[in-house]
Amino acid sequence: MKKTKIVCTVGPASSSKPVVEKMFHAGMNGARINTAYGDLDQYESIVQTIRQVAEIPVIVDIKGPEIRIEADHPKTLCKNDVIEVGFKGEICFNHDLYEKIAVNDLILIDNGRIRSLVVEKQNRKLYLKILNGGIIEDGKGVNIPSKQLCLPTLSKRDLEIIKFAKKFDVEYVALSFTRNAKDVENLSKDHKFEGAVIAKIENHEGVANIEEITDIASGIMVARGDLGIEIEPEKVPLVQKSIIRLCNQKGKLVITATEMLESMIHQICPTRAEVSDVANAILDGSDAVMLSGETAVGEYPIEAVKMMALISNEIEKVVKSNVEDTSFINISDTVSRAIQRICQTMPVDKVVTLTRSGYTARMITRFKISQPIIAVTPNSKVKKQLEVMFGVEPVMIDYLDETDRISKVGKQLCELGLLKAKETVLFTAAVRTEMEHASNSIEIHKTDELQDFACGNHTVKHGSSNDAK
Repeated sequence: MKKTKIVCTVGPASSSKPVVEKMFHAGMNGARINTAYGDLDQYESIVQTIRQVAEIPVIVDIKGPEIRIEADHPKTLCKNDVIEVGFKGEICFNHDLYEKIAVNDLILIDNGRIRSLVVEKQNRKLYLKILNGGIIEDGKGVNIPSKQLCLPTLSKRDLEIIKFAKKFDVEYVALSFTRNAKDVENLSKDHKFEGAVIAKIENHEGVANIEEITDIASGIMVARGDLGIEIEPEKVPLVQKSIIRLCNQKGKLVITATEMLESMIHQICPTRAEVSDVANAILDGSDAVMLSGETAVGEYPIEAVKMMALISNEIEKVVKSNVEDTSFINISDTVSRAIQRICQTMPVDKVVTLTRSGYTARMITRFKISQPIIAVTPNSKVKKQLEVMFGVEPVMIDYLDETDRISKVGKQLCELGLLKAKETVLFTAAVRTEMEHASNSIEIHKTDELQDFACGNHTVKHGSSNDAK
């Protein structure tokens, strides 16, 4: 089983059902919708197609407090051209920045591919001198590295997309340009989004406030495209490593994204540097790696997924935990550390965790143990959310009404072919407790013996087991 998960951006090149099916069989574990492009009808079609094909999570990526170009049609620019950009019209910004921008400010467009300088301000228009050629297209991102702009967290369009996400019960919403914990709270609490929120780290503020953001978000996306423009590009690799290490420490989902196999948009093979980039993201401890333009608009979306899977299968064999010993966090944290040590010293074949929220599975997987982790949950949404966690194979089984949950779950896993005869399996669950994050028990069984208990061939008295979280 491939442990490193692959998130694919679904767009014009990959939104048909046959292509989605092929990407899934090639190794896709999660589907991202980039709402910088398209409309709600297109997003609905993608969600329906994904759910027809596989039980994997949908990640709706909203623009958040980011600046983008709005253009009626593509425009080719040459060096030293001067273009007029307003806040309405043929070429404009999606936020009114007139009062915040000054002459001589540097404005970068499309991940810095087009560099421009503000040479004049007049009548609510900015005049930009193009420093290098390129094509301006609708929806391309804009960065102004010298400015800290107080933009609203969510635009009117973002709010429409959040309603869409709630209507279709998507598993994740990714918030672009997350600056602080309040941005995440604004989405999850003020706008009552009950799914998981992935904070995209793309600017100075997000990096500076990463501790508080990680504490409140369900996961982090290291979005290196804009991040490498907002901060010095040579700092991005170490920032990436530190964010991934922090997420591993806290048991939070972490996705490394942007330009991973960028050349595969137009070429059937990646560069060697791109292969090394993906490999290093996995070695750093990423749960998932993401394809953007490669699958959204690229000429070789299926081949890009296959290549990502090949790299993952090769590299994850040597991935090691970077989680440090710290002070007590909670019971599940302590038990997960014990499980790591057992798996290092005892011939355990598989680890099974009974989890309602997915928390214990996340705490175990951060240790990058060599054994497969089977996360059993009665919640279909949690099951799909766990699909993008490193080394986790989630299974939906409603065990809540069972008195001897571990025996019954073990029996069903054997029937599903997920546990084999004579395997040694470590089980963890919450027993006789209602506390949150309290997986407080470890049981180790041979599958044959466990099936005998489940079938009633042995008589064993168990205490009350009233919750598994």
